[in-house]
Amino acid sequence: MELGEYLPVLQKTDARFDDAAAEALLAHGWSAHVPGCPGWKLSDLVRHLAEVQHFWAWVVRTRATGPADYPRPPRHPEDELLGYLAAAHAELETALAGADPAERVWTWAPQQDVAFVLRRQVHEAVVHTVDAEQVLGDVRPIPARIGLDGLDEWLEVMVPGALPDGPPPSAHPVVLHAVDADAERTLFPGTRPFPIATMTGTAGDLLLAVWRRVPLEVLTVDGDGLQAVAMINLIGGG
Repeated sequence: MELGEYLPVLQKTDARFDDAAAEALLAHGWSAHVPGCPGWKLSDLVRHLAEVQHFWAWVVRTRATGPADYPRPPRHPEDELLGYLAAAHAELETALAGADPAERVWTWAPQQDVAFVLRRQVHEAVVHTVDAEQVLGDVRPIPARIGLDGLDEWLEVMVPGALPDGPPPSAHPVVLHAVDADAERTLFPGTRPFPIATMTGTAGDLLLAVWRRVPLEVLTVDGDGLQAVAMINLIGGG
């Protein structure tokens, strides 16, 4: 994806999350279980996304050089969560719209600029929107270009972030074949002469698989699927 695509995608995804969260609340209440986040209720999911977006809006708006001065907001009760979420969406989208992607800000990754925040927050929202839709049992497809970019971000950012010293000795390559994007990516390339498995599906389903939101059965697997999942689980995260 190009830099100019991220903000419109974030805006559309935020709106999609809002719709799913509101419908899930109406249908199941705040205590509804979130399948993709074991131990979380719907209220936890909504609060999490609102808090994450509030924090990164502050980072971008203040051009923060570190997280220490962040004024943590009070914990909002459940009856205020949808309003808090809407405010967090607006704060983040406004802050990102008003910032040059090349401007330097603190992040937890080697890339220290607004562009990192923009891309990371798109995919944070994309995955958590699926979490909300899974509460409803009505998950909409992720467009191919967004799914592939999310897969790239996972490989480029989340994998080295989780394994800063590189792949462990137990690592084997896993090929990820996105049929709707006509593209292949590889987890742990070069660690062995041959991949332990090739996992084939849409880019969106592959993205959800590496974030452990869908079971292996939604993909076509050529090779040792259980070992491929074990390789993905080395990354952690949620």
